[in-house]
Amino acid sequence: MGETSVAARDDPLAMKLSALFDPEPATWGLRGDPHLWRALREHLSGTDMPTSAAEAVSLLHRAFGELVGVDLDSAGTTLVHREQYAHGGMSSGMISLDAWRQHLMPLLAVRAQTLLTPDPASAAARAAPACHQRPPSAIPRQGRSDRVTGSPSRPAK
Repeated sequence: MGETSVAARDDPLAMKLSALFDPEPATWGLRGDPHLWRALREHLSGTDMPTSAAEAVSLLHRAFGELVGVDLDSAGTTLVHREQYAHGGMSSGMISLDAWRQHLMPLLAVRAQTLLTPDPASAAARAAPACHQRPPSAIPRQGRSDRVTGSPSRPAK
C-alpha cells in the first residue's frame, strides 16, 4: 500500500477502504485466508472510505462475495476452495468462512468503527487551546521502568 498523506490520516474520509487491512492479523483460519485478505485489500484500493462503519462493513461483505463467490452470511458451509488463493501447502486455496465470520470480518468492522466514529476525548483535545493542555512531561506515569523488560523498578532493600 502506498503512503498515506497527512490530510488522509487526519480525515478518515480522505482514505481508501483498503486502509482497514493494515496491519494484517497475526492468525488466520486456513492457508488461503491471507491471500484473500491481500486480494480484498487490492480490490478495495480504489474505493473511498464511506461515511459510516455500517456502510464500510456492507462494502466489505460485497467485495468478499465478489472475490469468493459466496455470501459470507448465508453460505451453509464452513470452508471453500478457490484456486486463485492456492499458493502451496495442504490447505492451499482453502478459505475458512468461519474465520472470516468470527475473526477477520469483525476485525475489519472494529477498525472501521474506530476510524469512522469520532472519539469525544480526542475531539476535545484537538479543539482545546494548547495553553490548556499539559505537556507530556507533566503527566504522571504509573510506574517507572528501568529495565528493558518493562518491569517496574523495585526499591532497594
